[in-house]
Amino acid sequence: MRRELVVMVAALAGVALTGRLGWWQLDRAAQKLELQARLDARALQPPLDARSLARDPAAADAQQYRSVLLSGHWIADRTVFLDNRPLAGKVGFIALTPLALDDGRAVVVQRGWLPRNFVDRAALPGVPTPAIRVEVAGTVALHPPRLLELAAAASGPIRQNLDLSSFARESGLALLPVIVVQREGAGDAPDGLLRGWPPPATDVQKHYGYAFQWFALAAVITLLYVWHRLVRPRFRRP
Repeated sequence: MRRELVVMVAALAGVALTGRLGWWQLDRAAQKLELQARLDARALQPPLDARSLARDPAAADAQQYRSVLLSGHWIADRTVFLDNRPLAGKVGFIALTPLALDDGRAVVVQRGWLPRNFVDRAALPGVPTPAIRVEVAGTVALHPPRLLELAAAASGPIRQNLDLSSFARESGLALLPVIVVQREGAGDAPDGLLRGWPPPATDVQKHYGYAFQWFALAAVITLLYVWHRLVRPRFRRP
């Protein structure tokens, strides 16, 4: 009797767990569909300019994924390279450079991706950065892309991550609480950087597939329990 109780509890726990994981995957898919709808809606809005960009974190969230068109001057000596960033199956850097705006503030621009030097891992890649006034077209993001970081944040030009608040204190720049993910614009001078950024909501079908697998596993556990504990014993009775 005790063994049957243990088996029943284990089966119920297995069904509950796999069912919950299945619903979690469906919820993740719904979140990404909602995100895509928000992206599509904000893409239809006119581009923001420098005066319209958020000045505080509370206002920044409402501008995420909005198009933006800025002009200013690159602060080339503050360029930072985020390490171990894959693009199209290759590993390299993401180049971030602050753009000085007319009001004395600056905004970090995620300019593009470029390969690293695997012979000399400390070598900095050359990024053409004109000293003249430039126009930058892009999309607003809340922060640079992040990776899991085991050690404390680095302070050199090559880093794992970049925290905007810490970078503002380190650089002495009056940084806005957003970044601009640059995209190719009309009249851009070629700089060798790749900007094939993947859209945020592209893997909804993956979540549906995972959900199906979890629900199928819950169904298998249920069928096995019913067969071995309820149906099969009846055939053994004389």
